[in-house]
Amino acid sequence: MRTAKITRKTVETSITVEVDLDGSGAYDNKTGVGFFDHMLDQLARHSLIDMKIRAKGDLHIDDHHTVEDVGIALGQALTKALGDKRGIRRYGECHLPMDDALVRTALDLSGRPYLVWNLQMPTDRIGSFDTELVREFFQAFATHGGVTLHVDQLHGLNSHHIAESAFKSVARALRLAVETDQRKSDAIPSTKGAL
Repeated sequence: MRTAKITRKTVETSITVEVDLDGSGAYDNKTGVGFFDHMLDQLARHSLIDMKIRAKGDLHIDDHHTVEDVGIALGQALTKALGDKRGIRRYGECHLPMDDALVRTALDLSGRPYLVWNLQMPTDRIGSFDTELVREFFQAFATHGGVTLHVDQLHGLNSHHIAESAFKSVARALRLAVETDQRKSDAIPSTKGAL
């Protein structure tokens, strides 16, 4: 079973993340940040990774710690659920259109975290959500998930569409990367023999 549960508690946040990499995209996410919950739901639905996330954070300060720490915990859960990564496809990519927005994602579950981020949000906020936090989430996720992650905006006028296109694009690429490679289901996908 490629599942994991991570609990992370700090002075700023208390977070529990549960994932099932072989799920159906079921989600139950409650962080106290409405727009972020909507994006996490998209991430689960389009990756086909079941996710249950509970987060309580210092939202009286702002959403930053909650969003970043969920990214950390979700990355850790991905790493734990993947185990030695035997049999996975490892790489994934997706061009995801959403109305005016088009975002391209390419990723590698290499164990070598790196984020290339080329998104330009035209507004500082989506409702009350700080658009800077989209990058903060993916930085934390890539770092703690050991993901080489490239996210590029090819088009986009509306911040909501751009952000949602990014989450869905990463989700679809992640779906491909964590899937079992039917031709090499018993092998580590690297000439090094380890990832």
